[in-house]
Amino acid sequence: MTYCLGIKTKTGFVGIADTRITSGNSTAQARKVFTVNEEKHTFFIMTSGLRSVRDKAMTYFRETIDEQEEPFNKLYKVVNAFADEVKRVAVEDKKSLKEAGLDFNLFSIIGGQLEKDDEHKIYLLYPEGNWVEVAEGSPFVIIGNNGYGKPILDRAIKYTSSLKFALKAGFLSFDATRISANDVDYPIDVLYYEKDSFRIVEKRYRKEDLTAISRSWGKSLRNSIDSLPDDWLDKLTE
Repeated sequence: MTYCLGIKTKTGFVGIADTRITSGNSTAQARKVFTVNEEKHTFFIMTSGLRSVRDKAMTYFRETIDEQEEPFNKLYKVVNAFADEVKRVAVEDKKSLKEAGLDFNLFSIIGGQLEKDDEHKIYLLYPEGNWVEVAEGSPFVIIGNNGYGKPILDRAIKYTSSLKFALKAGFLSFDATRISANDVDYPIDVLYYEKDSFRIVEKRYRKEDLTAISRSWGKSLRNSIDSLPDDWLDKLTE
């Protein structure tokens, strides 16, 4: 499985992608995020789904970038171009995958800011090639294993949240998923983007880098639960 997260706030965006790859009883590590940092032209693509579909679509997309005469000037054009390659792979491989008992499956988070964009943006791209834009009312999106970490973000994240707050909440969402699911794990690739900077800062974190944060959160959570009012529990013994 996968855990990939994109959070858009008023002042920028953050992203987290795990690196765990599972196949049967074996596990491996692989990068799940592709980034471009050029003048007035920066974006990322995170993916969740069949690795073979991802690799083929990304190969086609990189070829498209290399061969185009003019670079994309708006992010939605990047999304449409990558969607075209996903649909191309579907035409080529969907039937054979189905015959092998596999679903054609590739969800993508695409975020960034290009020269003609009025602000930074994040999109969720579906395997069918259609997409939605992440907006203020729901400023984050998770692909892959989204059941364990989403409640933290639902309670904590707002469009007005600071980038540091968003990244802290995003890590806790990943950590909850990692603890509860054996198909999501370190290392994680973290993205950090400030509005109008046209530069995505990227860093990889390993388990030993963040163990103290995870333990601190666990201790704080236990203390918070212990400090909750318990007068309502007295009714159980009345």
